[in-house]
Amino acid sequence: MGTLWSQERTPEEGLSTEPSRWPALVRRGLLVVLLSALILGSAWHLFYIFNSCGPRSCQTPACWDLRARYLASWNTSMPPCSNFFSFACGKAKTTGDPFQTLAKENKDRLRRILETPSSWPPDSAEEKAFKFYNSCMDTHAIEAAGAGPIRKVIEELGGWSISGNWTSFDFNRTLRLLMSQYNHFPFFRAYLRQHPSLPHTPIIQIDQPEFDIPHKKDQEQKIYTQILRDYLTYLNQLGTLLGGDPSKVQEHAFLSISLTSRLFQFLQPLEQQQAQEKHFEVLTVDQLQEVAPAIDWLSCLQATFTPMSLSPSQPLFVYDLEYLKNMSQLVEEQMSDNRDFLQSYMILGLVGTLTPALDSQFREARRMLNHKLQNLTDWTPVPSRPRWMECLEKTETFFKSTLAALFIHEAFSPGTQSSAMELFTAIKDALITHVRRLSWMDEETRKEAQDRVSQLQVKMGAPEWVLKPELVRQEYEDIQLGPSFLQSALSCIRSLRAKTIRNYVQPSTHHRWQVSPWEANAYYSILENVVVFPAGLLQPPFFHLSYPRAVNFGAAGSIMAHELLHAFHQLLLPGACPACYSLGLEEALLCLGRLYAAFPLPKGTRFNATLTVLEDAADMGGVAIAQQAYRKKLLEHKGETKLPQLDLSPQQLFFLSYAQVLCRMSTIRDPRNSHSPPSLRVHGPLSNLPEFAKYFGCPQGTLMNPQHRCQLW
Repeated sequence: MGTLWSQERTPEEGLSTEPSRWPALVRRGLLVVLLSALILGSAWHLFYIFNSCGPRSCQTPACWDLRARYLASWNTSMPPCSNFFSFACGKAKTTGDPFQTLAKENKDRLRRILETPSSWPPDSAEEKAFKFYNSCMDTHAIEAAGAGPIRKVIEELGGWSISGNWTSFDFNRTLRLLMSQYNHFPFFRAYLRQHPSLPHTPIIQIDQPEFDIPHKKDQEQKIYTQILRDYLTYLNQLGTLLGGDPSKVQEHAFLSISLTSRLFQFLQPLEQQQAQEKHFEVLTVDQLQEVAPAIDWLSCLQATFTPMSLSPSQPLFVYDLEYLKNMSQLVEEQMSDNRDFLQSYMILGLVGTLTPALDSQFREARRMLNHKLQNLTDWTPVPSRPRWMECLEKTETFFKSTLAALFIHEAFSPGTQSSAMELFTAIKDALITHVRRLSWMDEETRKEAQDRVSQLQVKMGAPEWVLKPELVRQEYEDIQLGPSFLQSALSCIRSLRAKTIRNYVQPSTHHRWQVSPWEANAYYSILENVVVFPAGLLQPPFFHLSYPRAVNFGAAGSIMAHELLHAFHQLLLPGACPACYSLGLEEALLCLGRLYAAFPLPKGTRFNATLTVLEDAADMGGVAIAQQAYRKKLLEHKGETKLPQLDLSPQQLFFLSYAQVLCRMSTIRDPRNSHSPPSLRVHGPLSNLPEFAKYFGCPQGTLMNPQHRCQLW
């Protein structure tokens, strides 16, 4: 444009050309404006594209709640590369163990379910569960009934002399009723367990009884004398509450304590019990009858374990035969001299067992006894709990299947289960891929390992049958509730005992869950090659449909991978895999030990590294496999999200969510604990992943970016 205006022209030329110059200038100006607008618009368009390609912020209530949980324990003032546990869990002292917190939230949810007014079909399992819980919570009705319900039970047992209506006493009849109808074993315990060598074969085990007071041999004489005084006071209270004559009550209470003390004398010393490691002898019913003739063994055991068919040749696993022999002699002696005192001993013991279902006077007497025993001995104090918690636990015990279905309906939708199963499949596939790369495995072992993972069964949410109302209804057909809470509780006790026996007698083709569906605890069964993830575990803050995938893979995914690796624990034991490259495996395990030893422990924390090596290996492999599965998922599916208003990339969020699962403060540890302290369970596995150092920018040589890493998994 400068060149055009510098050309020399005459005035005439200038006048004659003026009309043709202005349109050209206008066109040029418009072109400049258009190009500028186009460039500016393109820049904004590119800016929008680049921003929309990044992770979006999750705005669901679940994500905001998770953000609040993380901020409650997160301490951003700590450097993540030198102490990631404190960075992720620095405020955990105020938030507690996340597993315990989740378990409490699940209990609260069950409580809300049971306390929400609902209409259920008459005589359905749900109606019975709700009625039982409400009957337990109806303390006004329990107080109004007073001692009436327990007196009725005593009458059904034949009464006793201090109540004034005792006419006759058949020792074995009373014992048979106590064992079969009330689940009370005053002189010995009898229970079922699986045969140690024959699958699906139940055996009857006879063991020492459980006593209300500590063993004399474990106490100083002065303390033990005071224990007996306190227990005598307690028995006097029970007898008086039951309407007994005070003078008779005191006499029977004293002789009851005398009987307990003599039974104590027959028990093996604790040192001898530990040396024998609970060794059992196998005797037939007839043989035991000869050794301990005071007990009608066949009659009592047949009544207790109906519908099992027993005979005199039935084998029994018996512990401490000498105790049973002396106990029988003592019973025969009492039958000859103090028959009514023997009845009182059994009645008072039963009342103590049934105290939780009685009115406040009985419960207060028991609470005071426990308080005194705790002050005198090293018994662990039993914390006082609100009534709803006690009632909820009783309802859980008796109506587990019903509550399972209600919990699943409330907290584990089909969509949630489908998403959780998709997560598990990704973890499982990553493990199979991972196994192919293990240098210490030989080809045959590698193929067997891959086959084991491929054939593994997964159980998720709850057992399938509990979601079938008709099957659940049949399970509780034998329960008759009311009119008192005690009678309801006794009907439930009998029903539960019958179900337990049926489960032993009738082998199931399905896996029997070892946890309740609302529990926050997964497990792997090596015998059945089954892994179980209950619905109670697959809840916030470990898993949610709307969470960023980084959270679900880092928390629930790492837990899943950890449990799957339990399938290979035996391979890590010395000599368990002869065909494996033993030097490589041994070096990897030694490396793991050195890695964990490099991390400082909280003051006063100690642990036995030889006991934790298998769990340490599962921790290390679990987070590595979950991270591999997460990377693959990101490549397959775009559109990852992140938590709102947190300056964390999805990869950083993955590692933080893993650490959050382990946010608990180190406490005094059981020396037999198979897990490392929480800080080591975070630092060990994460420092072994180069990706952690990459995404948190940790310089080489820092605690979380060591010079050497282990190649175990």
